[in-house]
Amino acid sequence: MNSGAQQHYFSSEEGDLANIGSAVRDVNWNAFGLDFLAKSDRGVFSYDHLDRGTAVFFSLVPKPPEQGNFLDLGCGWGPMSLCMAKLAPASKVWAIDVNPRARDLVLRNINIAQLKNIHVETPDNVPSDIQFDLIWSNPPIRIGKDALHELLLRWLPRLSPTGEAWLVVQKNLGSDSLAQWIQENGYDVKRLGSKKGFRVLCVTHRVDITTEATR
Repeated sequence: MNSGAQQHYFSSEEGDLANIGSAVRDVNWNAFGLDFLAKSDRGVFSYDHLDRGTAVFFSLVPKPPEQGNFLDLGCGWGPMSLCMAKLAPASKVWAIDVNPRARDLVLRNINIAQLKNIHVETPDNVPSDIQFDLIWSNPPIRIGKDALHELLLRWLPRLSPTGEAWLVVQKNLGSDSLAQWIQENGYDVKRLGSKKGFRVLCVTHRVDITTEATR
């Protein structure tokens, strides 16, 4: 897909998406030993298959906790949201994306999977008082460094005190420099592993060792 088409992934305008038309596809994949089926369409990221980064992500990350508030940051057509919701039915999963077609597809896929614990919203419609026990994301690196940093600085502070954010980033698109930047902004970053050119990062609030020792 050319770079002009890729910009539709990040578009919040219905007209931009209408210009590229529709071609709904079935996407099948397996994660954590479970089989999934979803619908995708043009104008969203990796519309005709589960992208390699997300597949690597599923192969490396641990299962989510049994319950809590979870966030799928930049949900696309919803593979991470569907996995979190299926694996942790007592959780509340917030699937957010600026792309209206992506949100519509997640709503459609919720019905296909018969899941009741996914809330689909624009980023601005997520209640400001919610903290997240888990964030999963294949972040949109191609929006540019400044926009990506702004995105992460908006959502990482909303991790609960013991919350974890798991990110998958392509190594040749700056996974290590992104990890360093996150650390410089006050978080701990653990590099879980690398596979097929992607690195999975776990981000947590930094623990003040001195404070912990005096408790």
